[in-house]
Amino acid sequence: MIEEILPAGVQVVEAFTDAPGLTLFPEEEAVIARAVEKRRREFTTTRCCARSALAGLGLPAVPILPGLRGAPIWPPGVVGSMTHCLGYRAAAVARATQVTAIGLDAEPNEPLPEGVLPVIADEGEQAWVARLTAQRPQFSWDRILFSAKESVYKAWFPLTSRWLDFTEARLTLDPDQGTFAADLLVPGPTTAEGRELTGFEGRWLVGRDLVMTAITVPRG
Repeated sequence: MIEEILPAGVQVVEAFTDAPGLTLFPEEEAVIARAVEKRRREFTTTRCCARSALAGLGLPAVPILPGLRGAPIWPPGVVGSMTHCLGYRAAAVARATQVTAIGLDAEPNEPLPEGVLPVIADEGEQAWVARLTAQRPQFSWDRILFSAKESVYKAWFPLTSRWLDFTEARLTLDPDQGTFAADLLVPGPTTAEGRELTGFEGRWLVGRDLVMTAITVPRG
């Protein structure tokens, strides 16, 4: 489903259940040796999705370990992103010669817990969330905003190795086109080609009681 909001050239694999019999590399097993069963299932299935996506690029299966702040460490020459929530896991990868960064996020299509929205959104963002909630209550617009900001962070962090607060990117969203734009309120990263990113553009999708967002930064 999430492939609908990703461009050609990005390999994506998703799962809606945790299939039995999935295995990890020993290095990955060591990461979750003390994890609860829920964490083990989501970690395992998401990494199996990632290896299937890498196979789509013609690459061998390798351990995918968490690095700084938990960001996945991809093989050389690969960029990617992973996400998981209740009932969903996904991973997307691409060649670094074609794509600079990917950010994926999936969330349940339900309102954020009370008190979260004012922490992650400025007054302008809260205003359009309220307006769209009144117009189209079948979508959890606050959750779409949250997910989009998560995708921004996942695209940002591999390029900078720096934290980005929810309030350091201001989002606008097109409810008809299924797109969003994020303007960075702090200096953006400089890509390998020497261009400074001042923001990100992405797409969003709601289906199967899930909210999904994706950002792909093309090379060049």
